Amino acid sequence: MKYFLFVAGFLLLAGVAVAADIDGKWTGEIVGQSMEIAFTFKAEGTTLTGVHIVNGQETPIKNGKIEGNNISFTVTLDMGGETEIPHKGTLSGDQIKMTYEMMGQPGEILVKRAK
Repeated sequence: MKYFLFVAGFLLLAGVAVAADIDGKWTGEIVGQSMEIAFTFKAEGTTLTGVHIVNGQETPIKNGKIEGNNISFTVTLDMGGETEIPHKGTLSGDQIKMTYEMMGQPGEILVKRAK
């Protein structure tokens, strides 16, 4: 039983340590579109909050989740009506590779930690 509690505690702390590593500003581009994009993320346990920034316009992220190195969230943009865009990504060191789907079209985003 002690071994189980030790392992469970270690895994919980490892998840929090990975989650904390995402805090801050990330910049990059939408792959294939040469469009600059940025995010500011804040981890609170397994909850991810922050903003999505394109052309200087900040939009809050919603439904943000962190599961190990994986993140997911949605951004709602006004495109003649509200359009919800789901994002999924994987954190690897100082880089996050994400996929999204907007109006039935998939896309990729690559961002790196801003210095």
